[in-house]
Amino acid sequence: MILVDTSVMIDYLMGNENDAMYKFQYILDNNIPFGINPFIYQEVLQGVRTEKDFDKVKKYLDTQRFYSLKDEKESFASAAKIYFRCRKKGITVNSTIDCLIARTAVENNLYLLHNDSDFDNIARVVSELKIFNL
Repeated sequence: MILVDTSVMIDYLMGNENDAMYKFQYILDNNIPFGINPFIYQEVLQGVRTEKDFDKVKKYLDTQRFYSLKDEKESFASAAKIYFRCRKKGITVNSTIDCLIARTAVENNLYLLHNDSDFDNIARVVSELKIFNL
């Protein structure tokens, strides 16, 4: 199962073509289970430009499988630890939300499909984060 990051969902909805989109198309064509989490849901929705687009995108996202963090407090501490561990290795993670998305993937034993270098950097430090590749 795969967690599809905001970066890929936005490219998909905008019709952009890139390596991550080809991987996502492979997932769709092969009926591989995938989903999003509440952070991805919010990030995608807050990026829309019009009320009409908001309603349309929300309707689509509402049909997706949702993965959640397992523990209200400890999961957030674990996400903060991802940021801390990266910083200790000299790696800057540009988004707190990316740490929460990575933690969601780890806790749910999901592969992460992304188009965001933060996740490649996180994966260099957090061996439990599995990046989806073909």
